[in-house]
Amino acid sequence: MSELFDMPSDLQNSYLGLVTLHLREALLPVLAGLLLSLPIAQLCVRLRWLYPPVLWVTTVLYAIPSLAFFVILIDYTGLSELTVMIPLGVYSLVVLVPAIVDGVRSVPQETLAAATAMGFGPVRRYLQVQLPIAAPAIIAGLRVASVSSISLVSVGMLIGNQGALGNLLNSGMIYNQPRLIWLSVVGTAVLAILVDAALIAVRILLTPWMPRGTRRPLVTKEAVR
Repeated sequence: MSELFDMPSDLQNSYLGLVTLHLREALLPVLAGLLLSLPIAQLCVRLRWLYPPVLWVTTVLYAIPSLAFFVILIDYTGLSELTVMIPLGVYSLVVLVPAIVDGVRSVPQETLAAATAMGFGPVRRYLQVQLPIAAPAIIAGLRVASVSSISLVSVGMLIGNQGALGNLLNSGMIYNQPRLIWLSVVGTAVLAILVDAALIAVRILLTPWMPRGTRRPLVTKEAVR
């Protein structure tokens, strides 16, 4: 069994090390994208005219191929993790900004008026009222951004050993070892599933008022009658 997870020496990592690297390179950009999206989304909510150009800019940036992004960044960040993570953080904006804007806009005006009457200022109202209510939409955006980021990390194999599990695809073809390819594909898929499940659990914890599923009512004889 241990032979299955033996890694070529040129990867300079164990399989667990590659998994850790993959998670770091995938999730840190999403976290950075979230922190950047929160103030941008709030500006878009307050200044409605700003939302279309912001959405246009994030969409254009998302359309830039990751390889082209790498080529531009290599001169500044070298063959480092940052070269992989910066594009992933930028790509996350196209998902997170609309998710936050839609979630915040869905907060009822009556709720905002009540918070204002209680003395909540704009910042406090945003952090303690709007964001908690918008949490389901925000976490839905995080789920999409996280799974997408986990899959895109593998492209980093094009700039050296920064592709984490994606490097196993290249090594598998070089050394003609299909097990390395399977370890890469299955490992990436499992990571995506586990991260998605973790975000669902976070959503359940943060939004206990939301329904967790629908149950079909029991049909009794009295109901039929």
